[in-house]
Amino acid sequence: MAEAAPAGSGGVPRPSPPADDGMLRIRGGLGGLSFQFEELLAGAAALDGLARELASLEIEADAVRRALFPYQADCYSSGTNAIIAAGEGSRAVGRVRGELEGLCRNVRASHREYEFTEARNSLLLQIGRWGPTYGPLWGLFGMPSLAARDVVEDEVSRLSGNLALLLGVPAAAAAGPGEPGGPPGVREVIRGLGVATGHEVLRPRPVRIVSSETREEHVDTSPAGLLSRAGATGTTAGQIEVLRLDGGSRPAWVVVIPGTQLDGAAAGTNPFDAGGIAEGLGYGSEETTAAIRQALHRAGAEAGQPLAAVGYSQGGIHAMNLSQDKAFLAEFDLQFVLTAGSPVGGITPEPGISSLHLEHEQDWVPGADGVASPDTRDRVTVTLTNALEVPPLADFGLGPGHRLGNYTAGAEAVAGSQDLSLRTSTAALAALVGAGGAATVTRFTLRRDVPAPHSANRRPDAPGSPSDRNPDTKPSGKRSGKPAGNQPRRAEV
Repeated sequence: MAEAAPAGSGGVPRPSPPADDGMLRIRGGLGGLSFQFEELLAGAAALDGLARELASLEIEADAVRRALFPYQADCYSSGTNAIIAAGEGSRAVGRVRGELEGLCRNVRASHREYEFTEARNSLLLQIGRWGPTYGPLWGLFGMPSLAARDVVEDEVSRLSGNLALLLGVPAAAAAGPGEPGGPPGVREVIRGLGVATGHEVLRPRPVRIVSSETREEHVDTSPAGLLSRAGATGTTAGQIEVLRLDGGSRPAWVVVIPGTQLDGAAAGTNPFDAGGIAEGLGYGSEETTAAIRQALHRAGAEAGQPLAAVGYSQGGIHAMNLSQDKAFLAEFDLQFVLTAGSPVGGITPEPGISSLHLEHEQDWVPGADGVASPDTRDRVTVTLTNALEVPPLADFGLGPGHRLGNYTAGAEAVAGSQDLSLRTSTAALAALVGAGGAATVTRFTLRRDVPAPHSANRRPDAPGSPSDRNPDTKPSGKRSGKPAGNQPRRAEV
């Protein structure tokens, strides 16, 4: 939080929200609070080290003063002056050391006060979400108005335990990791449902490549351009894109993953149907990741070549899951993840992987996992606050805030922002993918295996389950150059 009254102005410093950058509300990155907190503590540690060095110098100066005592009688005037000068030097060093130690204490106190303020504001935000009757008092705290995305996120985080009880999830499955008997999260609820008879569709099943098509074309590698490709890819059922960019000293790669598709393939065989959401949130996209690994290999990607992943809505879940999959990262140098309208707050990438997440305050989908994206140095979350037109009921879908066109417009604003966090994040993406131009584009059509007969009675860890398969096993049978089914209808999830 910024201070409304600067130091030395005579006013009482009060926390206030940082100014929005146009329609962008930015959290995380080099300008984020968490990084600033880290900088405060790093500065305090540096001051501590300097104070220790001065303390040693102070002791040495006093030792010099004492060493001069035996020589004072040789020349009383000059000897005395030397002793006095050494003593004054020692005391001057001591005064500077004391000031540094005081400054260090003040920096640490400032860090504690900032953390307290953030905890207080977080508590007030929770009260505001849970207690609508506090509405008249809400403005007194100077807090921002509540948005659909925040309310949904909070309700999901609190109601998942009730959902587990309502649906009869076993107690062992309902306990979150490291919290025996505690309230489950979305992951635990999905896994609990997956083991129940009648919900086999929620269990992961092998995803295979059934066809591919390669062509050369001009590619816009800006955030808006890459998100637009996710929308174009989503018009054909079960497809992803792999881009090879040759503008640098070595090839760079981009994987583009679309949002949810509700038809266009035989029921249950499109990996980006509703079952794909369950696989992404409940099982870390293990089967989709295996297919993406195989697609990258077929496109020619090699170890050590830089890679970015881009996903819209459900596609963003799969893209972020790549960033925490150790087997995938052992093969490919994933450096950046870009998502839009995706519930990815509960996914923690491996250190060193940068990510940029676009959300809209009136889009409830990013809050569907019940977890806010963390504020860290390498992770920037942008909340769009622009006003939206309400479409006709027939075209309402998941709401105007979730439309891809809204996010591409937001991505254009991100590219033009001068905010430190955004400039750093977009520069990292540009350094990876270059300025755009000619690229080799390969579209892969993916299909999920149909459920095996009597799969309801098979344990998830039985032989032949996903954990026992080689993720790079090649598909059998004929490969068709045409996707199955009619042209898909894209559901923006």
